[in-house]
Amino acid sequence: MANWSDPRPGTAFAARAGLRGAAYDAGLRSYMLSIYNYMVSAVLVSGIVALGLAQIAPNGVGGLLQLLFTFAPLGFVFAMSFGQARMSTGTLQALFWGFAVAMGLSLSTIFRVYTDTSIAQAFFATAAGFAGLSLWGYTTKKDLSAMGTFLIMGLVGLIVASLINLFVRSGPLELVISLVGVLIFAGLTAYDTQRAKALYAEVAGTEYEGRVVIMSALNLYLDFINMFLFILRLFGSRDN
Repeated sequence: MANWSDPRPGTAFAARAGLRGAAYDAGLRSYMLSIYNYMVSAVLVSGIVALGLAQIAPNGVGGLLQLLFTFAPLGFVFAMSFGQARMSTGTLQALFWGFAVAMGLSLSTIFRVYTDTSIAQAFFATAAGFAGLSLWGYTTKKDLSAMGTFLIMGLVGLIVASLINLFVRSGPLELVISLVGVLIFAGLTAYDTQRAKALYAEVAGTEYEGRVVIMSALNLYLDFINMFLFILRLFGSRDN
C-alpha cells in the first residue's frame, strides 16, 4: 500500500533540492542568454555603423576625427572597467551601447583595406569558431583559470609585440602576431564564457547581476572582434 506521507527525512529535502536545482538552472540559462543577446546585438550595431560610415565616407575621415574614432572605444572600455562598481546598471548599459557605436566607427576603416568578400568570410569563420569555443567553455568540467592567466600574460606580450611592429613594420612578425592573436582570443572566448557562468553563483538575484551581464558581454564582444580582426589580417584579400 502506498505511503503518501513518506516519513523518511531525506525525501522532502531531496524534493526541495531538486526545485532549487531547477530554479538555479533556469536562472543560469536566462542569465547567459542575456549576455549573448547583449554581445550579439552590440556586434550587429558595430557592423551597421561601420558599413554606414564606409558608405557615407568611402575615403575615410582624417585628422582629429580619425584619431577620435580610433581611441574612443578604449576610453569606453576603461570607463566601464574601472567605474563598474560605482555605476548603475543603466549607466553601464548606456556606455556599452556607446562603445558598440564607437567600435563601429573605428572598424569602418577595414572596408577601405579589405574586399567585402574577405570581410564576410572572416566574419562567418569567426562566428563559427566563437560559437564552438564558447559552447566548450560553458560545458567543460575542466577549470580554465590557469589557462586564463597564461592567456592574459600572452595578451600583454602580444600588445608589446604589436607596438614594436608599428616601428619595425616586419611582415613575418605581423604574420606571427596575427596567428598568436587568433589563438589567444580563441582561448579567451572559452575562458571568459566559463568565468561568466561561474559568476552567476555569486550575483544571482542581487543588484550586481545586471552589471555582471553587461561586463561579461563586453568581454565576449572584445574576444569576438579581436579574433575577427586577426583572422582578417591572416586570410583577408586586400582591396587594391
